[in-house]
Amino acid sequence: MNFIDEALLEARAGNGGAGCTSFRREKFIPRGGPDGGDGGKGGDIIFRVDSNLNTLVHFRNQKYLIAKNGQSGAGNKKTGQDAEDLVVMVPKGTVIFDSISNQLLYDCCDENTDYLVAKGGQGGAGNFRFKSSTNQAPRRHTPGWPGDEFSIRLELRSLADVGLVGFPNAGKSTFLNSVSAARPKIGDYPFTTLRPNLGTVQIHDTSFIIADIPGLIEGASEGAGLGLNFLKHISRTGHLLILLDPQNLESSVEEQLAILINELKRYDPGLLDKSIWVAINKKDTLEEGMQNQLIDLVQNKMSALDISNEGVVTISGFTGDETRTLLGMIANKMSESNA
Repeated sequence: MNFIDEALLEARAGNGGAGCTSFRREKFIPRGGPDGGDGGKGGDIIFRVDSNLNTLVHFRNQKYLIAKNGQSGAGNKKTGQDAEDLVVMVPKGTVIFDSISNQLLYDCCDENTDYLVAKGGQGGAGNFRFKSSTNQAPRRHTPGWPGDEFSIRLELRSLADVGLVGFPNAGKSTFLNSVSAARPKIGDYPFTTLRPNLGTVQIHDTSFIIADIPGLIEGASEGAGLGLNFLKHISRTGHLLILLDPQNLESSVEEQLAILINELKRYDPGLLDKSIWVAINKKDTLEEGMQNQLIDLVQNKMSALDISNEGVVTISGFTGDETRTLLGMIANKMSESNA
């Protein structure tokens, strides 16, 4: 699988160059005095956003980010050359953590910002710096300062407007395939989707991005299934669309809804503050009376869970029935939010 959304790296900025101990030596100028120059600065490690990247796969075989050291100073008060900064390109939406303390360092979303991860050490002082009225011939210099060194963890969190949430085989990939140009893998077995898929939807005068998140199961917030690997992608979406499967033989739509809401809440309670739509999929397999009954059951369950929603509808991702109605509801809400 070529989609990589996590990476562990050792970031080592360059050390500063050492200062120089030197004395001026010119013909007919005895005791020329100290002229040792300072060392150069070590290279920084800087992260920048590249909009053409959408995965961290280029870090698969790269475990160390090491910037060059600054050069040492020289005689005649020559300062050592500063080392070039090491610039690392990452996809938009990359979050950088200190892997030891788990502290968030940067959320890389701005293409015009340089994210300084590790600062290079300053160069050492040459003996020229130590000359004084009481010490005319200093014979000392200082070494360069060491650069910062961190163990960092990169997480790529998809930037999308709507996160598509549901059990495995709920029809999320079929829905995304129907309403956008995305072509996620579709199969009649669980966990067909192994990576987030993004699809752009155009409805009326509004366009937005839907992220198809791999299926969640009970215990996903604690790592069951593919849960922890992909719940983080939902946190970056502005709205949530929960897709329920009325043909699931193991759990009813109310049970599916309760499990999904619980896993979202346990992972991050703030997820439930987003605008939420609930779609009962596979409408083409249901009679009209059953559709209305399921809508009532889901509405009652949302009220019992004390979760507000923007609407509950029945759709068919396979035939496209009522999908435009659902997308229109989402587009209208987004237009209101933007206004």
